[in-house]
Amino acid sequence: MFPLQHFLILAAILFSIGLMLVVVKRHAIMMLIGIELMLNAANLNLVAFNQLYPTHRDGQMFALFVIIVAVCETAVGLAIILRTYHFYQTSVPDAVAELSDKP
Repeated sequence: MFPLQHFLILAAILFSIGLMLVVVKRHAIMMLIGIELMLNAANLNLVAFNQLYPTHRDGQMFALFVIIVAVCETAVGLAIILRTYHFYQTSVPDAVAELSDKP
């Protein structure tokens, strides 16, 4: 069994990498990957803290709920990115000046 601190340090590293990807990268797909890393770090924290009380499964249920929300967020985000790429021929969010070029 690993101590709780190892899981928390790993979650902090994952969250930091995800935050760095969201802040630094200009590519929309990389931003989605960064958000996914941050959500996975939160899941790791939920499951790690669930080890303190093994009779309760609340942390695991919340982690499952976060995974389901993350999948839905990725599907909607990817659809928006693909549609934006179809209109503007770029996946850089800063290059999109307006939402629609049609009157």
